[in-house]
Amino acid sequence: MVRTVMVVDDRVGIRKLLHEVLQGAGYKVITAAGGNEAIKMIGQETVDLVLLDMKMSGMDGLETLTQLKKVCPQVIIMIMTAYEELEVLKEAARRGAAGYISKPFDIEELKDVVASKLRAESA
Repeated sequence: MVRTVMVVDDRVGIRKLLHEVLQGAGYKVITAAGGNEAIKMIGQETVDLVLLDMKMSGMDGLETLTQLKKVCPQVIIMIMTAYEELEVLKEAARRGAAGYISKPFDIEELKDVVASKLRAESA
């Protein structure tokens, strides 16, 4: 069964990079340029894991996380952040994030984290 990963980031370069990397790793990948788009898409598509940028224009990562969890409580959400702000990470965890990945990320590490989160969820 092919797992679906959604990448939510307002930077087109990051969306393209992660789309290529994750598709190459065998996932179905959908991308959203922001929170509102992600929320619309998750209502129409089965998503197993979301890679969510914290710093986006418009709806920020925490608000997007809250809304995504309302629409789809079982989805695994991984935060992507360049700023490991402990308060923000704690708040994200409190709202249901499964963990975080630091930017700039190591591609192999990112693939490992995605694979292990999906394995843990299906176990």
